[in-house]
Amino acid sequence: MRRLCKHLVSAALVGAVGLAAPLASHAAQAMRFAHDNKTDMTENPAHAFTGVFANLVEASTNGEVTVEVFPNNQLGSAKEHIQMVRDGVIQGTLASVGALTSYYPRIGVLNLPFAFNDISATYEVFDGEFGKALAADIERELGDVKVLGFPDTGGFFSITNSVRPIETLEDFEGIRIRTMTLPAHQKLIQALGGEAYPLSWGEVYSALQTGAIDGQMNPIPTVSFAKFDEVQSYLTLTNHLFSPYTLLINREYYESLTETQQNMLRAAARSGIAASRGLSRIIEASEDRGLAGLAEKMEVNALSPETRERFREVAQPAVRGYLEKNLDDKGRELLQLFVEKTRAANADHYLQ
Repeated sequence: MRRLCKHLVSAALVGAVGLAAPLASHAAQAMRFAHDNKTDMTENPAHAFTGVFANLVEASTNGEVTVEVFPNNQLGSAKEHIQMVRDGVIQGTLASVGALTSYYPRIGVLNLPFAFNDISATYEVFDGEFGKALAADIERELGDVKVLGFPDTGGFFSITNSVRPIETLEDFEGIRIRTMTLPAHQKLIQALGGEAYPLSWGEVYSALQTGAIDGQMNPIPTVSFAKFDEVQSYLTLTNHLFSPYTLLINREYYESLTETQQNMLRAAARSGIAASRGLSRIIEASEDRGLAGLAEKMEVNALSPETRERFREVAQPAVRGYLEKNLDDKGRELLQLFVEKTRAANADHYLQ
């Protein structure tokens, strides 16, 4: 069955790009890399990562390793990209938490809401012991991938809606919020008093426009490039979730590289991750695409520390209980490590 899936995906890839002969003749060092965003390095963190990564890989190896990028879901969905990497049809992708869940359910530990106090704490957690433990576990469970880090998808999630400003927990009551098709996200919205509506990404704008749903949750750069300010009236900076990409490389391809080339891939990945984080912060702060630009069309507010703590007290136990019930022993172990490391990072103060 796995072999049949591999053949079907390979055929889809060849049909999608119309390059059967060139794909078959690529040298072992050629990397095909797919993601689901546009090819504008200044517009989205995914291509900020990919552009920097590809440039540094090719430059540092003197062209011995080349990176061909297939953006904007040219080869299929984000979930299909993961299977393509596993099968060696492509060699790299950026896997979202939602897309990775069906392959690796323990990634659900990242759905614990209100885990981080500030964005710098996320860097410390995913670059440190927890990130290393998570990467190693993904590699063990999937067996056919290497994990080279966790690029930024755009920062903390905020909530937009078209009903009213959300300034208190009571304001959340009854608002219909689109979520990914992840039960933990649905538990989160329900715990806060809202109504969770799982929808595929392609349906979100039209559903907001027609009023089929009242709101959605995503990072600021996503709200901006998806133009949700055209169909939403209120934006609340809840900072309730942080869901990075997982950088997946086909294991067989990675092991075909020399040790020097592998080290160069890792160095390029670190720089690409820094670029994804930097662009996310730049977009958030920019006058045209960030909060200032969105505030021209939407009413923007941030939760007070007291209100955010109340949100956390309501939502975190509900989601944590769901996760502990549905994760296996190793997943619960990762969840405990995540909680410990986020608490330590939240208590840390830069250069104090």
